[in-house]
Amino acid sequence: MDLQSEKIELVKLLLETESSEVINEIKAIFKKQGNDFYDDLPQHVKDSIETGIKEIEAGEVYEHNWVMQDMKTKYGITD
Repeated sequence: MDLQSEKIELVKLLLETESSEVINEIKAIFKKQGNDFYDDLPQHVKDSIETGIKEIEAGEVYEHNWVMQDMKTKYGITD
C-alpha cells in the first residue's frame, strides 16, 4: 500500500473511533514528532552533557584501555 492509501486508511480509522484515549495518543505522537529527545532531558543532565563536550574539546579524555587497566590495578583484578 502506498503512503497516500495508508493516510486515507488512518483517517477512516480515526473517524470511526469513539476512543478519546486513541485520539490523545495520536495527538501525542504528532506533538512528539520533531522533538529531539535532548529537549525532554532534565536541566542537570543537559549540563552534564555540555560539561562532557567541553572536556572532550579541551582534550581532557582518557583512552578506554587506560581506564580499564587503572581499575584492574586499583581493585586487584587479574585477567
